[in-house]
Amino acid sequence: MKAYLSRILITALLLTVFASSADALRVGAALRVLTPEKLMPLSGGVGEPDPAIGKRGDLFARAMVFEDGDTRIALVGVDYLGFPGVLGDQIRAKVKGIPGTNILIGASHTHSAPDMYAFPDGKGGHSGDMDYIAWVIDQTAAAINEAVSKLEPAVLKINVGEAKGKIAFNYYAPQLYDPRCGVIQALTPDSEKVIATLVNYASHPEVLGTSRGMLSPDFCGPLYERIEEKTGGMALFMNGAQGGMVTADNRDVPDTTEAMWQECIRIGNPLADEALRIVSDAPIQSDPKVFCAAERLRFPITSPLIKQLFGHSGLDYSSVSEGDTISTQMNLLNIGTAQLVNIPGEALPNIGYYLKRKMPTEHPFLLGLTNDAFGYILSRVDFSSFKRYDYVTETSLGEGTGPILIGSILGMVEKYPKPAQP
Repeated sequence: MKAYLSRILITALLLTVFASSADALRVGAALRVLTPEKLMPLSGGVGEPDPAIGKRGDLFARAMVFEDGDTRIALVGVDYLGFPGVLGDQIRAKVKGIPGTNILIGASHTHSAPDMYAFPDGKGGHSGDMDYIAWVIDQTAAAINEAVSKLEPAVLKINVGEAKGKIAFNYYAPQLYDPRCGVIQALTPDSEKVIATLVNYASHPEVLGTSRGMLSPDFCGPLYERIEEKTGGMALFMNGAQGGMVTADNRDVPDTTEAMWQECIRIGNPLADEALRIVSDAPIQSDPKVFCAAERLRFPITSPLIKQLFGHSGLDYSSVSEGDTISTQMNLLNIGTAQLVNIPGEALPNIGYYLKRKMPTEHPFLLGLTNDAFGYILSRVDFSSFKRYDYVTETSLGEGTGPILIGSILGMVEKYPKPAQP
């Protein structure tokens, strides 16, 4: 009888361990190089791309996949000015094992990469290379699928803190930017190996820009290399609320290509170091829960310029457009103590400050230029308010974009479960 009871107890214990293991967090990471074999023109915004004459670093797709029980999500970063949602949908269709609604794809916003918008060229054509774009879609999907195949048990370290040093400033109003840097680091349960480190920080990677003709991930490249050198795990950068005009602080530097590339290193390395400092003393979250919600959000398009861009682009927007409106995927994620929401464009920093203040966590993450890239997003009071905002106003969907976005995100924050408390 005692032996029988012992067998029952051992079986129950094993079942408990297996169930616990099955429900425990797993994380996988993978990347693909997206640098074209032959140099291609570089796009820094609307207008004719500039020719490329060289390169500094490689462009990447970087995927970090989280699995908690039946929930699986992917955070993906690609090194482009923007990545339209219709391209993201093509990637989602090629991914196995993750619902498309649980895949978030964000652009780093480098101004030194090929055009992924397929902007109209004013001559009846566009500036996108459709063969290259199709290859990027395939490679990015492959990175996500590989990350799924590499899922392994993990714990997390999460923190948000001020990144110190000369890294970013606001070109329009120097102090109007958010210096906070959010970091999610996944490690093996014994903490011996770093799987991946996600860095969320708001700044334009436009130190080199397009006019120098250097294909480059800009300061993101040195950031990736520094984190990977120090941790051994993959690095992933996702931008924040960097609109109007939060940019890399490379003031008072000689206007030469070599000097600007050294600035990419000078900015990327300290940002990497600050991210690792911020997360270094964060407590281990050994059983972090993962939650994902997704909704479709529709915006009116009132900007004549944006209507023209959508109407004459080389991309097919018919699946997301209806009349003078366009829709996109909005996500809210809880990962341990962090809450993450996406912004489908370049929100101005005051919108970012407001949203973070309203999120029910000490670890708020805003993923800018994620799931779509609809230009600048302003509040009504900022829209067309003074001369320096003429450009950001012209390249916004319209006056209602900011209020609609804020309402959507706050509605999701109120509706869905809160993240764990630190």
